[in-house]
Amino acid sequence: MTDFALICGVDEAGRGPLAGPVVVAAVILDPGRPIAGLNDSKALSERKRDRLAAAIKQHAIAFSISVKSIDSIARRNILHATMDGMREVIEALTPAPDKALVDGNRVPPGLTINCEALVDGDALEPAISAASIIAKTERDRYMVGLHARFPQYGFDRHKGYATEQHITALRRHGPCPEHRLDFAPVRELLQLDLPFAAVEPATVNSGGKPS
Repeated sequence: MTDFALICGVDEAGRGPLAGPVVVAAVILDPGRPIAGLNDSKALSERKRDRLAAAIKQHAIAFSISVKSIDSIARRNILHATMDGMREVIEALTPAPDKALVDGNRVPPGLTINCEALVDGDALEPAISAASIIAKTERDRYMVGLHARFPQYGFDRHKGYATEQHITALRRHGPCPEHRLDFAPVRELLQLDLPFAAVEPATVNSGGKPS
């Protein structure tokens, strides 16, 4: 047992891209093992994110990760898939947190613990910053792996976001099985009767807390 409340931070990476999963993470930091340099993952360099992710996994009391595939996103829509992932990562933590702080303005429904949304929480609350870093590094790793299967899109560089390079590649090659067909830029391009890249989608497994 601890003599302090266990607060978990929760954040996601990948709600906006045109391809790939949305990844959600929850982290309970250890007050006795502070990690210097925590910040919103988008404000950090890739090298610093990777270094901090390793430190978080080593020093946190607990962390958990959920990967919501494009099938989940298509079936539930991006908002509900993200909320599902947030609920899953909170419930997966051991020990269970006393309270969850979620980046943004919504909290996942159905939780049995106190949960609070915090706008810009990834820049304000260290536990949310830590979750942001874990989610971002895990998703980036997934997208680099996806690049090996679909190098024509440049996923290793833009990570699935709607950059000019990505849109140009979509126009040239059509979508692959990891593209979000219900997102407007992809849907609009599909009206041009573009072909699909003929590779089966990869199986995406949910992550979990450390052993």
